[in-house]
Amino acid sequence: MEKRDKKERSSYSIAMPLLPSSTPLSRMEEEMVDQYHNSVIGRGQCGSFHVQHVAAPAMVVWSVVRQFDRPDLYKRFVRTCALRAGDGRVPGSVREVCVVSGLPAETSMERLDELDDDRRIIRFTIVGGDHRLRNYRSTTTVHDGGSVGRAVVVESYVVDVPPGSTEEETCLFVDTIIRCNLRSLAHVAEKMTRSSSNG
Repeated sequence: MEKRDKKERSSYSIAMPLLPSSTPLSRMEEEMVDQYHNSVIGRGQCGSFHVQHVAAPAMVVWSVVRQFDRPDLYKRFVRTCALRAGDGRVPGSVREVCVVSGLPAETSMERLDELDDDRRIIRFTIVGGDHRLRNYRSTTTVHDGGSVGRAVVVESYVVDVPPGSTEEETCLFVDTIIRCNLRSLAHVAEKMTRSSSNG
């Protein structure tokens, strides 16, 4: 059963704004990106978006993603998280994230910019921390996957390229973390769905 779930799950990423023909988006995915993930990348910045297919209902996936105060539910590099302002549900809430050892940072201060349960969209901006990700803006959306019991997650970001680094190096670092997080999200949501079905 687990082997089948892994085959059903897939993810890929595409750098904005160019779309390589080797990883074409479906029409549905193009609409998702055009509507919610069309951030402008300015001079000295880089960004990309990632698509993750999940064998779980969109509402189950969203129930995990929407918890601004609990990124550790699926973000594997998060050690602890504490709210420093707000309740984690209204824009302006700020969380302090402590990451696991081994990363080139220890803390990140992140502000919630939008949390929309109807459209299933969450946006946040990194506003501080001992890392080099300046002006990092993230958007994550959760969509019905086109068939019963499936979802599509799209996560995009824009960030300044740190002095001494290239766009490729910066995107490689961020993309690696996001891909790990999205795979973990799929695993968590699919496990929740199986547990609910068995229960």
